[in-house]
Amino acid sequence: MLLSSRIYFRQKLNIAWFCSLIETKTKTETKTEIERIVRIINDHPFPDQPLHLTLHTQIPHSTLSTSFVEKILGNLFGAHSNGLKAYELFKYCLSSNLYTPTSDAFEKTLHILTRMRYFDKAWELIKRIKKDHPSLLTLKSMSIMLSRIAKFRSYEETLEAFERMQTSIFPWRKFGTNEFNVLLRAFCTQRQMKEARSVFQKMHSQYPPNTKTMNILLLGFKESGDITSVELFYHEMVIRGFKPNNVTYSIRIDAYCKRGHFGDALRLFEQMEGENCGPTLETITTLIHGAGLARNIAKAKDLFEEISRRSLKTDTGAYNALLSAYIRSKDVTSASALMAEMETRKVEHDNVTYHNMFMGLMRSNGIDGVEALYRKMVERDFVPKSNTAVMLMKLFGQNRRVDLGLDLWGYLVKKGQCPHSHALDLLVTGLCACGRVEEAFDCSKQMLERGRLVSERVVQILERVLELEKLDELKNMIKRLKLLLPPTKQDV
Repeated sequence: MLLSSRIYFRQKLNIAWFCSLIETKTKTETKTEIERIVRIINDHPFPDQPLHLTLHTQIPHSTLSTSFVEKILGNLFGAHSNGLKAYELFKYCLSSNLYTPTSDAFEKTLHILTRMRYFDKAWELIKRIKKDHPSLLTLKSMSIMLSRIAKFRSYEETLEAFERMQTSIFPWRKFGTNEFNVLLRAFCTQRQMKEARSVFQKMHSQYPPNTKTMNILLLGFKESGDITSVELFYHEMVIRGFKPNNVTYSIRIDAYCKRGHFGDALRLFEQMEGENCGPTLETITTLIHGAGLARNIAKAKDLFEEISRRSLKTDTGAYNALLSAYIRSKDVTSASALMAEMETRKVEHDNVTYHNMFMGLMRSNGIDGVEALYRKMVERDFVPKSNTAVMLMKLFGQNRRVDLGLDLWGYLVKKGQCPHSHALDLLVTGLCACGRVEEAFDCSKQMLERGRLVSERVVQILERVLELEKLDELKNMIKRLKLLLPPTKQDV
C-alpha cells in the first residue's frame, strides 16, 4: 500500500513537472512569435506599401485570439511604434468574424494613436467602436482621450472634447461625479492645476464632488511639487466636510518625502494610524523612498521589515525603494545583494530596478560594472524603457564604447522597439565622432522606416559628414513622414 502511494505521488510529480515544462515552452514560443510580429509591423514601409496584405500573410484570421492581439498591441505601445501601424493592425482584427475585441485592445490602440497626436483617427476609432462594440467604451477610454487632448491641445478644446463625449459618444450615459473626476484627472495628470481649479469651480455644483475628486486634485498639487498648495487644499477639503482616507494621507506623505521633510512624513504616518486609517503597502513604500532621500538607511530597512510585520506582501516597488536607498547611500554591494534576493524570492525585476542599479554602478564600478549588468539584462531577455536606454546610450558614448551603443540599438530593434530619438542623437554623435558614418546613416534610416522622425540635431550632424546622395535619401524620407504626422501643439 505504501509503495503504491509513493509510485502514485511520483507519477503526479512527473506529470506536474511535464505540464510546467510544456507551459514554459508555450510561453516562450508565444513571446517569440509576438516579438516577430511586432518587428514585422515596425519594419514595414507603411504607408508606402499597404500593411493589410502583410498582416493577412503573417497573422491569418484563424490565429487571432484576444490575448494574442492584446500582447501584440501592448508590445507596440511599449515599443513606441507609429500609431497608424497599430491602428491598421486593430482594424485588420476588427474585420475578422473570428475575433472579438476587448476593452484592453481598444484602449491600447487609442493610447498609441493619441500619444502620437492622431486625434482625428482616434475619434474615428471611437465612433466605430460606439457603432459596433459600445460596451468597450468605458471611463478608462474617456480618460485616455481627454488626458492626451489636455496635454497637446488647449483648455477650451479639452472641455469641447468632454462635451462631445457627453452628447455624441456616450449619449445613453448620465454624466455625473465619475465622469467629472475623469475630466479633472486629465488636467491634473498634466500638472495643469490652474485649469483643474477652473473646471472644479465651474462644474462642482453640477457634478457633486466626492472624496476621490478631492484626492485627484490633491494629487495634482503634489505632482506640481508645491507642498504649500497641497496643505492649503487639504484644509479646504476638510472644511468642505470630506473625511481623509488612506489615499489622502499617502499623497501628503509623498509630498513631504519628495521635498525632503521626512520627519513631517513620519508624523503624518503616526497621525494616519491614530485615525484608524490603515497604511497600505504603497504608503510604506513611499516612506522607504523618503528615508532613502533623507539618507536614513537604518530607517529605510526598518520600514522595509515593517511590511512583513504587518502581514503585507513585499512587491517589486518596495524592493526598488530600498534598493534606491542603498544606491543613494553609495552602498552598491547591498543593492546588488538585494537585487539577487529579489531573484531568489521570485520578485520580478522591472525597469526601475535596472535603472537604479545602472545609476549606482556608474558611480562606483564605472563602465565595466555597467557592462556586466547590461549583458545580464540582455541575457534575461529584459527590454529597458526609453529613459534607461537613453541613460545607457549616454554612458556608452561618454566612455567611447560605441560598440556597446550599437549593440544596445541592435537589441532594441531586434525586440521590435522604436528607440527614443534622444538615444539616436547620442548614438549618431558617438558613431560620427569615431568616423563610423555608414552605421550612423543605417540607424537613422531604421528610425525613419519605423515611422518616427529623427531630430534636427541628427540631420545637422549627418549634413556635415554624409555623402550627398544618402543625405538626400534621408531628407526625402523625413519629408514624406512629416506629411503623415499631425502638427505639433506649437504648429496648431
